[in-house]
Amino acid sequence: DQHGEEIGSMLFRVLKFKPHQQPAAATTASGTAAPPKPTRLRPPRGHDNAWWWDGVARGELPIQRCKRCGVLRHPPRPMCGACQSTEWDSIPAKGGGTVYSHTILHHPKFPGYDYPLICAVIELDEGTRIVSNLVGCAPGDVRIGMRVALSLEAVDEAMTLPLFRPATS
Repeated sequence: DQHGEEIGSMLFRVLKFKPHQQPAAATTASGTAAPPKPTRLRPPRGHDNAWWWDGVARGELPIQRCKRCGVLRHPPRPMCGACQSTEWDSIPAKGGGTVYSHTILHHPKFPGYDYPLICAVIELDEGTRIVSNLVGCAPGDVRIGMRVALSLEAVDEAMTLPLFRPATS
């Protein structure tokens, strides 16, 4: 304080780390090392949504449905927000929907993604909404209410993502 008395103290800890060592990369025809191709960030997978990711890997887009009141919900969760029931089943989505909202991401640029990235809220024909990427169109062509179709795409050997493309007539 103004009289030089100690009022309190703080202890700071400085953490140092050794950067992760990358494995030796394969070499190109010119003899230079080819950097490994970056992969997309993995979506969280846990007890409450593993069944959903398994369905996507099988080639379908499952929608969680409350057994008591019939409300559809996404993302998957253990309890119905309408009636608080914990009993549920799932139905497969037909694969069509409309753009409810969207944004175009330019930054920050994460490895493994193609930019600009169109992030859209898709209202499925069944009535529930899902957040996904819209691919196969220019960012300036996206419109609210635009018809889209499901496109399950394997981004690598271990992950398939439900993406959407503009619907063809």
